[in-house]
Amino acid sequence: MKFKSLDMKLAAVTFASATLLTIAANAQTVGIGTTGPGSFTHSSGSAMAKVIAEKAGLKARVQPGSGTAHRRIVAGDVQFGLGNAWDTTFFVAGSRMYEGNGPKKNLRVAAVMTPLRVGIFVRKDSPIQSIKELKGKNVPGGFTVQKAIKQIITAHLANAGLTYKDVKMNPAPNVVRAAGDFAKGKNDMLFFAIGSAKVLQVSAKVGGIRGLSIDDSPAAVARMQKILPGSYAMTVKPSKRNHGILKPTKIIGFDFLLNTAAEVPADVVYKVVKALHGNKKGLLASFKGLGGFKPKRMTKKYAGLQYHKGAIKFYKEIGQWPPK
Repeated sequence: MKFKSLDMKLAAVTFASATLLTIAANAQTVGIGTTGPGSFTHSSGSAMAKVIAEKAGLKARVQPGSGTAHRRIVAGDVQFGLGNAWDTTFFVAGSRMYEGNGPKKNLRVAAVMTPLRVGIFVRKDSPIQSIKELKGKNVPGGFTVQKAIKQIITAHLANAGLTYKDVKMNPAPNVVRAAGDFAKGKNDMLFFAIGSAKVLQVSAKVGGIRGLSIDDSPAAVARMQKILPGSYAMTVKPSKRNHGILKPTKIIGFDFLLNTAAEVPADVVYKVVKALHGNKKGLLASFKGLGGFKPKRMTKKYAGLQYHKGAIKFYKEIGQWPPK
């Protein structure tokens, strides 16, 4: 009887331990690094967090910051973060605006989410009809906290045959501050991701905005791609989602990635990418800006970037590995 009693106690302890482990696993929280509220990145991260919480069995929390989440990912402050492909490539290599920081080889790609569509806007009643006409005008610059934004605006100017030397640069630490300066009349142009909540907010303050087309000629696109490798020209049409686009407009696009770190457990990354792959409707229910997300195209080959082993496991299961 004593042995039986001891066995029962051991069984009870084992069951209790297993239950605690299960609870701990179910309570696991992952952080998603984004830029500030109102940005495309923040809205996307919020939509992803909701799907992850509902479908992956993980608690997900959006953690906004003033700039890119790359540094927070490699430092272990967040498990995931959103960023574009060319900026991620520069960060990993320690090149361009990350020169002197050294390579960051533990950053990993988890998924290709959507084309990130960015645009230059002016006030609806502005006489400016082209990016070339920004010459001599007030343009946001500096971007000490969010260096990628300066790179993108530089590419728009290069597309039009201009540089920052051709405009009056108005310093701003990040894109949200620059948007506020535009609303106050300090800048003649607004730069932001198309479909962002901030675009709508600023438009309401200035009586409407209007998107400007880039030049899609081979020479102009080549100048743009020299600044933003892997970027491309694409056409957006007027829609409720594309506020400020008043007619078919040529804009710059590049791939928007969900990144993670090599140290994040493979099972966590696996669950996250699986949840996103199977729940596009859930993502769009929270944020229409992710309309370009294609579950069948969550992988793509990028020079210098590696995918996380947990993501690779899932992509092999669904036939998306190796990437084309």
